Amino acid sequence: MPTVTDDMLAEEPIVRRSLHDELLDRLRRMIVDGELTPGEKVPEKALCARFNVSRTPLREALKVLASEGLVALEPNRGATVTRLTAEDLEETFPIMGALEAVSGELACAQITEEEIAEIRALHEEMVGHYRRGEMKPYFALNQEIHERILDAARNQTLATIYRGLAGRVRRARYLANMSAERWARAVAEHEEILAALEARDGQRLARILKRHLAGKLQTIRESLMTEPEAR
Repeated sequence: MPTVTDDMLAEEPIVRRSLHDELLDRLRRMIVDGELTPGEKVPEKALCARFNVSRTPLREALKVLASEGLVALEPNRGATVTRLTAEDLEETFPIMGALEAVSGELACAQITEEEIAEIRALHEEMVGHYRRGEMKPYFALNQEIHERILDAARNQTLATIYRGLAGRVRRARYLANMSAERWARAVAEHEEILAALEARDGQRLARILKRHLAGKLQTIRESLMTEPEAR
C-alpha cells in the first residue's frame, strides 16, 4: 500500500483557472448580454481567432452551453443560439425560485458578518446605478448579490444545479423591458433581502427570494407578450 509522505501532505498552490472555465464564462456572457443573438449561428472560426483557442475547447464549451439551453447543437452544422420561449421560462423560473429559497435559508445559517458587509456594499453600489438609470451595471451587481448568497449557503450540489439554470434567467432578464414601477419594486425587494439576511431570518429570506423571482418572471412574461416579433 502506498505510503503518504510529508511531501504529499505539503501545501500545493491553487492551479489557475482552467481554459475551459474561462472560455465557457466568456461565451455565456456573450449570449446573456446579447452579443450573440437568438437564432444566430455561433461563429466558431471567428471565436477561435478572437480567444486564440483551437476548435476542441470551444466545442467542449458549446456542449456545456447546450446542456444549459443557451445553444442548440446540430450534427455537421455547428451551434445556434436558442430563442427564449414563454414555455421555457414557465418551466425554469419555479425551479429557480425553489433553489433561491433554499440558498437563502442555508445562507442565513452559514454567512459571516464580513460576507454580509460585502453584500451590503454591493447593494448600495447597485442602488446608485438604479438612481442613475444605469440598467446594465445594475443587473451585473444584482446577479453578484444573488451569487454571494448562493456561495454563503456552502452547498456545492445546490450551486451546481443553480448555475446550470441561471444562464437562462439572466438572459431573459436582459431581454425584458422593465418598467420604472417594476424596477423600483425590485430595488425595494432587494432592501428586504438584505434586511432578512442581516437578521439571519432564513424562512423570511426564502419567502422574499421566491417572491422576488416570481416578480421577474411576470416582467419577462409581459415583455414577451408585448414584443413577440423580437423574440
